[in-house]
Amino acid sequence: MQAIILCAGFGTRLRPLTDSIPKAMVPIAGRPLLERNIEQYKKFGVTEFLINLHYLPDVIKNYFGDGSKWGVKIIYKFEPEILGTAGAIKNFEKELDDKFLLSYGDVLSLVDYGKLYQAYLEKSDAMGIEIVGETSHPHDSDLAEVDENLKFLKVNRKPHEKLPEKYKSMRGIYVFNKKITDFIPENKYYEIDHNLLPDILDKGLNFYGYETQDYLKDIGTPERYQKAQEDFKEIIKI
Repeated sequence: MQAIILCAGFGTRLRPLTDSIPKAMVPIAGRPLLERNIEQYKKFGVTEFLINLHYLPDVIKNYFGDGSKWGVKIIYKFEPEILGTAGAIKNFEKELDDKFLLSYGDVLSLVDYGKLYQAYLEKSDAMGIEIVGETSHPHDSDLAEVDENLKFLKVNRKPHEKLPEKYKSMRGIYVFNKKITDFIPENKYYEIDHNLLPDILDKGLNFYGYETQDYLKDIGTPERYQKAQEDFKEIIKI
């Protein structure tokens, strides 16, 4: 199995911590967030990682190298100009398998990727699937309106002056069919939630949500990062 981990962002909201390291490298219980995520993926048979880079790329490359120390293979793509979350997928098009996982580099995940992948395989008509759920901060989260089968009906991009009546928070971990790359322009800034998903929904293609109680935490602000550290320390004691 294969996963893209998006690591190009500046981590502006986590400064000064990210003045000298990318946000994917902030420590979680003494080891980089990216390492924690690679280890979690590996538990479920993911052995190849595609990592996009932009801000302080050598910090990540010097630490992980080709991934052999962790028993995995890592392929890097440096973006001279950030391409966005979907643009990064397009940039890896030649390296992609027919189906692949993707997660944001600023999310601490203890997700069962085997169950997520199986849920995608059960949706024979799906271009992809994303973990969705509840959120304590809906006003600054991308929200999906879904039907009773968690099929996406509409994407509501953050920020929100008024919340939709029924919604699920979009959690930033996906399984995609490689055919999704047909809908991503080349060499253009393009976002998954803001551009790609609304585009494929407008075209009548199917995309679904998947709910899980597995631990998943966005560490993009100092408060959320601190909470993720506290949570993880408790989890590894259990």
